[in-house]
Amino acid sequence: MSYPKFIITMEGYLRLGMVNQHKDLLKQGEQCIGGGYYRFDFVSNYIILDRESFDFGCPKWHLLDTLKVPSVYRGLRIVYKYDDGFHEDFDVSEKLKIEYQ
Repeated sequence: MSYPKFIITMEGYLRLGMVNQHKDLLKQGEQCIGGGYYRFDFVSNYIILDRESFDFGCPKWHLLDTLKVPSVYRGLRIVYKYDDGFHEDFDVSEKLKIEYQ
């Protein structure tokens, strides 16, 4: 069974896909610095990232200055929701430089 999951690589790539496990999104030799689940809010033009990967944990945003995003997502704001009652949402589009590829 596949689920809408995402990962962030050590090189700063955001990778989304319908997969069974987060590791299925990794390419040979890549390291993951967190992941979770995603959904699109087309009314508000957002990609909403939330929860965390069982294997890799939640994204370690502090390790990045630039997030490399597939160009097909240009125009969509990216936000990560911790949903833990402790952290505020992380506005990825505001806090990191976004590089479309």
